[in-house]
Amino acid sequence: MTARHSQLRIQGMLMRGGSSRGPFFRAEDLPSDPAERNRVLINVLGSPHPLQVDGIGGGHPLTSKAGIVSVSDEEGIDLDFIFAQMTPDSDSVQTTANCGNMLAAVVPFAIESGLLTANDDWTTAVVKSLNTGLISRITVRTPEASPGGERYVAYAGDVRIAGVPGTGSGIEIRFVDTAGSVADSMMPSGNLIDEITLDSGQVVETTLIDNGQPLVLIRATDLGRTGYEAVADLSADEELKNQLEDIRLKAGRLMGLGDVTGRSYPKMTLVAAPAGGGTICTRSFIPHRVHESIGVLAALTVATAARLTGTVAATVSPADGADATAVDDGGTQILTIEHPSGGFDVALECDSAGQTTGAGITRTARLLMSGEFHLHSQTDL
Repeated sequence: MTARHSQLRIQGMLMRGGSSRGPFFRAEDLPSDPAERNRVLINVLGSPHPLQVDGIGGGHPLTSKAGIVSVSDEEGIDLDFIFAQMTPDSDSVQTTANCGNMLAAVVPFAIESGLLTANDDWTTAVVKSLNTGLISRITVRTPEASPGGERYVAYAGDVRIAGVPGTGSGIEIRFVDTAGSVADSMMPSGNLIDEITLDSGQVVETTLIDNGQPLVLIRATDLGRTGYEAVADLSADEELKNQLEDIRLKAGRLMGLGDVTGRSYPKMTLVAAPAGGGTICTRSFIPHRVHESIGVLAALTVATAARLTGTVAATVSPADGADATAVDDGGTQILTIEHPSGGFDVALECDSAGQTTGAGITRTARLLMSGEFHLHSQTDL
């Protein structure tokens, strides 16, 4: 960081990754001390403030994120990625969970910032998310500007994803070994269904699962809802949000996550039978605000649960989780997770025994701005 006038400045890029947005930095441009680094991130985003008016945050958890990228020293890994989750209403910075949406912007950022060289019409890099150790293989389109000319990241294309206007160039992300991203295992309680008793005395069946994102799945009807409510209606439903927080705190301990009061996980997900020809319908909370769609890794985790006979998700999905959608010749099952903005396709790779061995999704990303972020002076950090 360098000083300019009374403010500090730091190199970075503002990027959209999937349906999220935030600044991206090279790790070498940020302080090496995590506490000082987090103060810089908070400063850039403008938290805590509901509108984040003194920073670039958008007043929502989906636009209160940041990415930190570096060239990896680990054999077989090209890039290391740290995802930072912030919120408009606090000065906390959480780096213990994953974000599949921001992950979509990692390789484009690495190419744009000189950390990675595009080497073909399609450039693939292996990325390790240092938050949890998640490994992903990410492929982006990198055509030549002219025959024999420099390659660039192509952002224009015909891929449309829910929650983002327009279309973009598809970015293929393949995940491996997603089970137990934060919890100790995919089914951390050891059960397909756990009964949780609310403070009111009501008993609710849940599925506690972590296959990329710790989730608590609940049938919407068990809480007196349909699972098809509009985001605005759920956002105004204080009774429901209080019930979900009660369940979340209890579920956190059952999942071995301890006291999750101040954490952004586990996410809470209401599930219902599909309404638009998909596999399952969802309403996701992240964890206190209603998601306008659903997170990448949350969708992957819901899809996994829908395939496991006996889970809460499977009980509302066609065929009780088995063969919910078509399986192609390569042993890949495509499941469509319905959400308030449309549908999210997840490709689950299965072995001959029907066990999930990998997963793939398609996202888009876009570089929005590059240059310098101007921060308060060091004395203000």
